[in-house]
Amino acid sequence: MILRPVRDSASDAATVREIYQAAFGVPPLGDRERARADVRTRRLAVADQGGCWFAEEDGLPLGVALSLKREGLWGLALFAVRPEAQGKGTGRLLLDHALAHARGCLRGMVVASEDARAARRYHAAGFKLHPTMALTGAVDRTHLPATGGIPVHLGDASHFALLDSVDRGSRGAAHGEDHLALLRTSDELLVADTLGGSGYCYRLGGRVMMLAATSRRVATALLAEALARIPEGESADVRTLTAEQDWALDVALAAGLSVSNRGYLALRGMRPPTHYIPSGAYL
Repeated sequence: MILRPVRDSASDAATVREIYQAAFGVPPLGDRERARADVRTRRLAVADQGGCWFAEEDGLPLGVALSLKREGLWGLALFAVRPEAQGKGTGRLLLDHALAHARGCLRGMVVASEDARAARRYHAAGFKLHPTMALTGAVDRTHLPATGGIPVHLGDASHFALLDSVDRGSRGAAHGEDHLALLRTSDELLVADTLGGSGYCYRLGGRVMMLAATSRRVATALLAEALARIPEGESADVRTLTAEQDWALDVALAAGLSVSNRGYLALRGMRPPTHYIPSGAYL
C-alpha cells in the first residue's frame, strides 16, 4: 500500500468520483453534480496539497481523503474507501495522513455519515460526535416565517470580505477562496447585512449548501428566504443540523418539512456552531 498526493487534474478528479461512488454505493453523478465534485477536488488539490491523498495498491486507487486547513480550522471534505479495501487498514492510513495536515490547528470539523467504523476513527482522533438532523420535503410557502424586516438580497464576489467576516464569527475561520468555488457551483448566494447583524446562504436547487450568520434573527431570515426561493416541484434539503440550531427547526417545521436523523458533526476543539450550517465539501 502506498500513498500519493491528489493532483489538480481531470483524471484525478474522475478517480475521486469513482472511489466515492463505489464506497457509498451511489449511481454515476449527473453532469452538474460531477462538475461540482471536480471543482471541489481540484480546488483542494491546489490549496491543500498536504491534506489530499490517494491510497493505492498495485496501481489501483483504493481510497481517498481530501482535507483542508483554513485559519486554524482543519476540515475533512471527503473520506472514502472502496468496499473491497474496507477493514484492512486503508482508511486508518488515509485518515492519519490527512490529520497530519491539521498540525497547528486548534479546531477540527468533519461532516460524518452514519458509518460506524469512520465514527470510531474520528472519536479516537479526539473528535466529539454530535448527532445531526436533516430536514426535507416540499415547502409550504404559506407558513414560512417572515424575514422580520431583514432585507435579503443576491450576493456576488464583491461580498466575499463580508462573508469571511461572518465565517470568523460563526465558525472561527474564514473560507477565503473557497467562496469562489461555492459561488461557481451554487444557484445563488443570498446576503443580509444590517446594523443588527450579517449573514449569507448558498442555495443549489432545493439544497441549502451553507449558511452562516452573526445572529439568530439573521440566520432565520436567510433560511426562510432560501426555502421560499426553491423552485416549485423541488424538494427542500437542509442537512447537518445539531440540537443547537433550533432556529432552523422552527423555520423548516413551520414550512412543512420532515425531520430525520442523519450522521454526525464531528468536532475537535470547538462547540457546535449555533448560527452556521456547514457544507460537507468545504465545511
